[in-house]
Formats: sequence, C-alpha cells, structure tokens
Amino acid sequence: MTSPFLLYLILSGLMGFHCEVTTVKEVSVKAGSSISIPCLYDSSYSSHVKYLCKGPRWISCDYAVKTDKPDNTGMFSISDDRRQNIFTVVMNDPDSSWYWCAVEKAGSTPDVKKYFWLSVTKDVPSLYVDQQEITAMEGGSVTVLCYHKNLKERRWCHLDGTCVTGQSGSIHETTVTISETYPDAFGVTMSGLRTESSGWYWCDSGDFQMPVHITVFKISSSTVTAANTNTARTTSKIPLFSSVLPDVGPNTSSPMHSTESQAGGESLQDEPKSFTQTTVLIIALIFLLLLVAAALLGWRIIRRKSKPEASDMTGDSQTGSDSDVQYSEIHHNKGSSVQMKNRIPEDSVTYSTIVMKDHVQQATGTADGSVIYSTVNKNKKNNLE
Repeated sequence: MTSPFLLYLILSGLMGFHCEVTTVKEVSVKAGSSISIPCLYDSSYSSHVKYLCKGPRWISCDYAVKTDKPDNTGMFSISDDRRQNIFTVVMNDPDSSWYWCAVEKAGSTPDVKKYFWLSVTKDVPSLYVDQQEITAMEGGSVTVLCYHKNLKERRWCHLDGTCVTGQSGSIHETTVTISETYPDAFGVTMSGLRTESSGWYWCDSGDFQMPVHITVFKISSSTVTAANTNTARTTSKIPLFSSVLPDVGPNTSSPMHSTESQAGGESLQDEPKSFTQTTVLIIALIFLLLLVAAALLGWRIIRRKSKPEASDMTGDSQTGSDSDVQYSEIHHNKGSSVQMKNRIPEDSVTYSTIVMKDHVQQATGTADGSVIYSTVNKNKKNNLE
C-alpha cells in the first residue's frame, strides 16, 4: 500500500501533475458501512463536471459517479457545493481500492485530480469517529472523539490544509483544543464557533484521516426551529460508529447529523399525548353512563314482569258448627268493565264444582259422607261496570 503511493508521487512529480484538488490521503472504514469523502477544488472549476474514478492507475480507472450522471447502483452518490468549492462523494459498502477525486477540463486539457486510498477492514478501523456530520450553534462549542489504533500523531486539520498539532491552537479564528484523556482516542474541542467555522475537517493519526463536517447555525428563532427539526429527523438514525467506550467496535450504518441540545422536543410531543388521554377518558365516561342506563332499564322491565296478576275471583270460606261441613262463597272482583264484559256475558252464571270427601272413601251419595256446599253469588251488573 505504501509502495504504490510513493511510486505515484514520483510519477506525478516527473510528469508535472498539478494538484488542484485536495482531499484525504488514506481512510479506514469497516466493511458494510458508508463513508463520505470531501474533495476541495479551485474556484475556477465551479461550473465544471466533477466525478469519482476507481482504480490504481489514472489512465485506466473506471468512472464511479459523475455530477452529470448519477449512479444507478446506489453504491455512490455525489453532490457539489459551488459556494464553498467542495464536492462530496458518499460511498456505500465500498471496496478497498485507489480512488480519484477529479474535475473535467475543456478540450484536450487533462482533468485535474487527487487520489486517496480506501482501506476496508472487517475489524475496527484504524481511525474513525462516532459521527461524520455534526451541527452546533454560533458561540457554542463542539467536541469530536477520534478513535485510533497505532497512533503516530494527533492532528486536527481543515480541508484546506490548516492544522493544529499541539494541545491547543486555532483554525480560522476558532479555538481548537486537543485532549489526550480518553483511552484509545483523542478529543478535539472547537469553541467560540462562528458561522465561518462551518466546513470539512478531519482527524489525523499520522497514517489515516477521517473527515468530519461541522455546520454552525446562527442563534435566531428561525435557526433554533431549523435545528430542532434537524435534530428530530436525525435522532432516529444510528451513528456511523458506536459509543464513546473504547472497547466497543464501530457500527455499520451511514453517517448522521447530531446537535448539542434538543430543547422543546418533549413539550411538543406531550401535547398530542394529553389530548389523546383526555379523548379516551371522555369516551370511557360516556360508555359507562350508557351501560348504567341500560342496566336500570333492564331492571325495571324485569321487576314489572315479576309482579303477580290479580285474580278475578275471591273466595270466602266459612265453617259451620259441624266441622265436617264447609261453605265457600265465590265473588267476582271489581275490575275493568271492558275486561269483565269480554269475559262474562250478561246474565251468565258461574257454577262451582262440588267435591265429595269422606275420611274413609269417596262416594257419590250422601248417606255416610260429608258434603261440601258451595254457594255462588252473582254480582250485579253495575258492580261489573
């Protein structure tokens, strides 16, 4: 890997290549993950076509993606920021290879380009960060942890080549502090951020670089809303690599944005929750009232059906001096004239059945048996009415 790199440096010097494109030299990434590579170009090429080429030799490299021809495989994507003169290539599950950031030039003039080596490993990468894209507020600070193996030096550099190598320094009037208190990682803190601090940076361990993009927002009501919206969209994503713990390996998901704070997020989410709870409570109360009303109605119907109907006839029993003789009188009760007229026609007589009882045997005669006499009284017509 070092030999081709040195060989190409020699060939580039002999052939008089001019490096009008700036990018990283060597990047390490875990297999199956994604990585973003920034390429800085001269402002004179703002309107030119930019592209990524893959292969160890420029003369035979294969086009991967171009700004005027998107990649249909989904392995590569490219975007061009003409205000900052930077085009960025996102590589999804790439292979270990030489790659070239290049800009087309008109006519027969050779294109300008810059190569880098991408090392894909199944193990923990030689240099990586938690997130490749970070957002912050103007006047605030941000800290980036650069995890490493086989560290030779600790540097924090801007894409244009400005670097801080000691424990402290500044890049474009932004204070930079490098801390070595983390095991297997060094922390970079940028404080006193300004909107001009936005841009691409990278961690540098001596052999490898890892690009990090920082976006600084101005403090205003609109930017706070935009920052909160951006935070809500990115919190569901998984970081490019895992947490701060040094013994945890990198993740395999794509890079994401992060913010320092998420003020107002909980209160906005609590409003629909309270509204839903109130609605459910009202519906439950209405259902309970309907259930109680149905129960009362059913109880009244059952109670009304359970009342015994009044008899149309009443009887009076009389016992004479002779205990063996019983007299019974049957009287019609006063009722509705309509009901009585329907049941008993006028001048009709109701007769009772006479049952002969005897202590020893039943007989039809009157010799030795006891006789129960029954008298029937017919109520007058005006009583029925």
